[in-house]
Amino acid sequence: MLRNIPPILSPDILWSLAAMGHGDTLVIADANFPAAALAGRCHRLDGIAATDTLAAVLKLMPLDTFIETPAITMQVVGDAAAVPPIVSAFQDIVNDTADAPATLGAIDRFAFYEQARNAFAIIQTGESRLYGNIIVTKGVIGAPA
Repeated sequence: MLRNIPPILSPDILWSLAAMGHGDTLVIADANFPAAALAGRCHRLDGIAATDTLAAVLKLMPLDTFIETPAITMQVVGDAAAVPPIVSAFQDIVNDTADAPATLGAIDRFAFYEQARNAFAIIQTGESRLYGNIIVTKGVIGAPA
């Protein structure tokens, strides 16, 4: 056992987070997302909310500060300006947990799928809220002071 590691993160997910380099992306997806079809690496967290997963990941992984939108969600089909409640929750988690809080970006469904296809890994959660998908870009972990 290890200390200070969120217990919902499996050894395989911890390996992916550690193996990712800065600029690599991670998708946290809801239960409806076609993760197995898109992922080179697909980790399952059945029964776990995407919001809990995002909070756990951001405790260990910094967001990229060299790009404008290090966290991106999927736009609502037919209403790109809509902000689902889960996306507001994602923004709150980024504000409260990330080393460098950032405003979430949003892209259309098929652009999101294309970015997911190129991600280092996808964590498919048991999230049942619609549009519970987010792509985060790993930042640089600086040298100790």
